[in-house]
Amino acid sequence: MTEDQPIKVVPHPKSVSILLSQHTGVICKPLVNKRDRVTAGQMIGKAEAYISAPVHSPVTGTVKDIALQPHAVLGREMAVVIDTDAAADTPILPASEQFTAGFDSSSFSTEQICTAVRNAGIVGMGGAGFPTPVKIEPNPKMPKEILLVNACECEPFITCDYRVMIEWTHQVMAGIKLAQKASECRRVVIGIEDNKTRAAEALRQAIGNDSDIQVAILKTKYPQGGERQLIRSLLGRTVPTGGIPPMIGVCVLNVQTCAAIAEAVVLQRPLTHRVVTITGRAIAKPGNYYVPVGMAVGDLVQHCGGLTDPAARVILGGPMMGMAIADLSTPITKTGGALTFLTRKEVTEAKYQQRQTACIRCGRCLEVCPEHLNPTRIAHSVKAARLDIAQDYFLTACIECGCCSYVCPAKIELSGYIKTGKILLARQKKKIPS
Repeated sequence: MTEDQPIKVVPHPKSVSILLSQHTGVICKPLVNKRDRVTAGQMIGKAEAYISAPVHSPVTGTVKDIALQPHAVLGREMAVVIDTDAAADTPILPASEQFTAGFDSSSFSTEQICTAVRNAGIVGMGGAGFPTPVKIEPNPKMPKEILLVNACECEPFITCDYRVMIEWTHQVMAGIKLAQKASECRRVVIGIEDNKTRAAEALRQAIGNDSDIQVAILKTKYPQGGERQLIRSLLGRTVPTGGIPPMIGVCVLNVQTCAAIAEAVVLQRPLTHRVVTITGRAIAKPGNYYVPVGMAVGDLVQHCGGLTDPAARVILGGPMMGMAIADLSTPITKTGGALTFLTRKEVTEAKYQQRQTACIRCGRCLEVCPEHLNPTRIAHSVKAARLDIAQDYFLTACIECGCCSYVCPAKIELSGYIKTGKILLARQKKKIPS
């Protein structure tokens, strides 16, 4: 619905809510107080741990409150609420025009790149939210040799990365070259599916004669964009269960993450905006929008012409891996690449609205699981409050692709149970608040 829709800039809303937890790792410590004046790009949340990322204000205005706000995964989390000063605020526009062909990363040192990326609060923008500096910083214990750029965007409906590759090609390439230098990778492989011919051709032209960077075309299938699946498809390597890609010499970055790296290093701009796909038959004006982080979903809905009459479900993300939200005041985060709006008919016909029956042990969920897990065993262990058994069946190895739920003839929401189990386990281990 949105692949041919160019990126449009969304005006800053009257207020934003900047969640202090938009990343894997430790929540940020607020650096501002109620009634403080802040400017666009100012750091308002400090990262006090290695696995964490600071947050910045996308607008100029006044801190209205520091309070709990809706969070798609955690339920509610602390956020800095800022009222925008319309008179003093200057809209932040995409910076793609400031990057040209033949960008040379040699004028930036590894230390400069890593410091800029850390200070800018860049995290994996494909959805995982892992702090990017941790990925690209050199590590003698786990040296990296291949930088793998994830350009698959395999989930249905989502096209934000596709448009970024077409419209911000030189900016993406600049970020790739900077990440390659920082991570000390010898070569770069850009993995892209064969249904994205325009984006693949744009990247090839931007690469030119650089023999260290190649575009690898992959068969279009879901979940091709999963980190572990992409590594297996392109390189024939397997990340150990519970391990990370650097353990096998690979660094994986998302397309928009690379674009953000270029802005942070070259222009000293923190991560305050991102491209979001607004899609589905229940939204009046689907498209790809350049959105300030912290903007409420409801404000975005209003900007896109409102919901159509039969609108029934709002999903933060895509239809397979996204999280349904009940509160339109939920703010957009650094990892929020899409909003999917489903009609009442689509929801009524969907299997999760039909009657759930007992598991018939058909094994279909095992057949489709890309990680070769036993989803039904994990889900039923969570349902029985036996997280110990769920862990024995590798609960945390699930990538939450939703394939098991999609094929289950008993209409059991297997992926939902597994997501719940992960949250319960994280609370049990004190990794997230109860």
